[in-house]
Amino acid sequence: MSAAVSAARRLGRARGAAGASQVPSTAGIPRRSRRRKSVTIAYESGQGDGAEQGATEPQRPRWEPRDWQQQLERIREMRRNRDAPVDEMGVEKCYDSSAPPQVMRYQVLLSLMLSSQTKDQVTSAAMLRLREHGLTVDSILQMDDATLGQIIYPVGFWRNKVKYIKQTTAILKQKYGGDIPQTVEELVQLPGVGPKMAYLAMNIAWNSVSGIAVDTHVHRITNRLKWVKKETRYPEETRVALEDWLPRDLWREINWLLVGFGQQTCLPVNPRCNECLNQDICPAAKRP
Repeated sequence: MSAAVSAARRLGRARGAAGASQVPSTAGIPRRSRRRKSVTIAYESGQGDGAEQGATEPQRPRWEPRDWQQQLERIREMRRNRDAPVDEMGVEKCYDSSAPPQVMRYQVLLSLMLSSQTKDQVTSAAMLRLREHGLTVDSILQMDDATLGQIIYPVGFWRNKVKYIKQTTAILKQKYGGDIPQTVEELVQLPGVGPKMAYLAMNIAWNSVSGIAVDTHVHRITNRLKWVKKETRYPEETRVALEDWLPRDLWREINWLLVGFGQQTCLPVNPRCNECLNQDICPAAKRP
């Protein structure tokens, strides 16, 4: 090998060593992971995509009738003496409170069935006559239709009610062991039992508030007071409208309160507005 070639090789090795000394060493430096780290971004209120963040839209304020709390308090004041027909002869006064629970519940249901389209005084008298004959599931099943009709007359639609009472009592005996159903859904399947009766039966017989019992008084008065967003034509419409906003802890009280108020003051025809404490804040009041 010539001296020139040897010199060239030594020069190349020297340059390579010099180049290597200029590259920083990676020893001791951790290798970056190829997996990207997820970054959570917290948006301030009103920023970012609410749907992606799982945020829900702010709830709209619940609709409430104007002055309803003040109106309610004044009705309570007018009902303070508890001396309306419903207080003295209503369904809660018609059953035998000393009877076995199952018999008591049956009597509650029957008094509700009789009360439809009937004044409290007439219903109360009919229930008293029935109890004198021994008002149980078995006694009604053993009683002939003519006798039952004579006892309950003159309740409204008494002939239909004889039929409904017999049919319903037979169902209770066969399907429920002589007791009454424990749900509104089952109660309204019984012949002659409507929603108002079912909700009152749940309240009185089972001590369970599952809805507002709306009869003609509650329907009429809540429409007069504008306790419904728009006028309702039927009691079931009124029930749904009331339950949409009325606090649940008032559902039990409202039927008793308004029925008595409707019997004494807010009458169907010629309401006694001049005697009503709500005259100045009732939309339907007749003012002097």
